[in-house]
Amino acid sequence: MLRQYLEELKKIKMLSPEEERKLWEQEAGGNETAHQKLIGAYQPLVFKTAVQFRLPEDVTMELIQEGTVGLLEAAENYDYTRGVAFSLFALHRIRGKMCDFLKREFAHADISLDKEMADGWTLQDAVPSLQLLPEEVAERRAVAERLLGAVERLPQKEKQVLQGIFLENKTPSDLAADIHVTTNHVYRLEKQGVRRIRGMLSRFMSEFRK
Repeated sequence: MLRQYLEELKKIKMLSPEEERKLWEQEAGGNETAHQKLIGAYQPLVFKTAVQFRLPEDVTMELIQEGTVGLLEAAENYDYTRGVAFSLFALHRIRGKMCDFLKREFAHADISLDKEMADGWTLQDAVPSLQLLPEEVAERRAVAERLLGAVERLPQKEKQVLQGIFLENKTPSDLAADIHVTTNHVYRLEKQGVRRIRGMLSRFMSEFRK
């Protein structure tokens, strides 16, 4: 069964950004063909996520089924006009469905992580690799870039305070002397800066929590 699935994956062609955007526009208008093309195009993401768990073929296929449900749910909630890559948006839902499945399957199992199952694998084998998926690397880079951009837009003193505290490990008293304010004012500037950054990033971060 897995072999047949892999054969089907080989037939999938990557979409160009222009092709994908056009399909999302059509999908938003209720075009079922566009919807199916998009879901098919992202099946490799489901497979790549499933194999990270390093489980036997039959369990991997069940993870793929669960991940496909997550992919469908992500497509239903995705808004292409917000500028967030669908691969990043969908990855959390896909992995979440897979992890939920494993928790359900083994929640009441009286076994340890190291105990071998009937066909020789252990639950320890189900722990995903520590190596990040390319989509996760891209996500972290995107968040870091947004954060740095938000800091750059802060008023000068708030920017100095946050950089001093979080990047330069300066004490509030040292910062107070640097920018010629009281220590209490440094605390206020820190709170104001953090609040502004949260506001600037709130919409962006909400895309990854849906």
